Amino acid sequence: MLFEGRGGLCSLMFVDRTWLSQDRMIGLGTILNAVGILLGGLAGLTVAKQLSPRRQLLIKSLLGIFTVYVGLKMAWENINGSFGSVLKQIAIVLVSLVIGNLIGKLLCLQKGVSYLGRIATEKFASADTSKPNRFAEGFITCTLLFCVGPMAILGALEDGLQGKWQTLGIKAVMDGLATMAFVSSFGWGVILAVVPVVAYQGTITLLATHADSFLRNYGLIPSISATGGLLVSCIALIILEIRRVPLADYMPSLAVAPLLTWLWK
Repeated sequence: MLFEGRGGLCSLMFVDRTWLSQDRMIGLGTILNAVGILLGGLAGLTVAKQLSPRRQLLIKSLLGIFTVYVGLKMAWENINGSFGSVLKQIAIVLVSLVIGNLIGKLLCLQKGVSYLGRIATEKFASADTSKPNRFAEGFITCTLLFCVGPMAILGALEDGLQGKWQTLGIKAVMDGLATMAFVSSFGWGVILAVVPVVAYQGTITLLATHADSFLRNYGLIPSISATGGLLVSCIALIILEIRRVPLADYMPSLAVAPLLTWLWK
């Protein structure tokens, strides 16, 4: 095989014992994400003073550095072997990103995500605390923001395929901070967004666990992880507001990478 890696639905009520294997807990990332939203909501309701701009900048900087580390580490661990094999693996990752981006643009993935994001942003900007329907608005707004981004899909896939929680851990901090801000405008209804987040990400994780044995038997997981690692690194550019990267357009590359690996044996 060209790639030789080293290397569920997460309910709030229980965790299936079959998800525990080889010192990894499938679904941990979604659990952390849910905890981040809950803690952020509780903090927003109980703490009158929001985080200062200086502290927000510090948190963003730390998140950006950690994101780069997680992404590059993921890519590095899944690209190894002889010199020729490494070159082939790198070529597959790069070609996958190019083809995946073309597919994403044809499907208008980034435009769709951006449109939903604008709807959520407009709802937040126009929030009126005197309106009786702000409970529902807060729930819908946070559900859109927390579910439509590429991090939700990418992190849930990593969680299901390799039991890696780091991407969703980063998302947990980001969602928690966002919940703190939203809860002051919409009330405690935004905390209920944790339910669709768990259902959405948990379903992706569960589906990934069912595909795990097939992908692992044919040595396809490392190609997905290496490609995903580079995408995770790009998230840092968005967190640090260095550059707007159309990550959604690159999501199809996660399907292209194992296909190219399969064809280029």
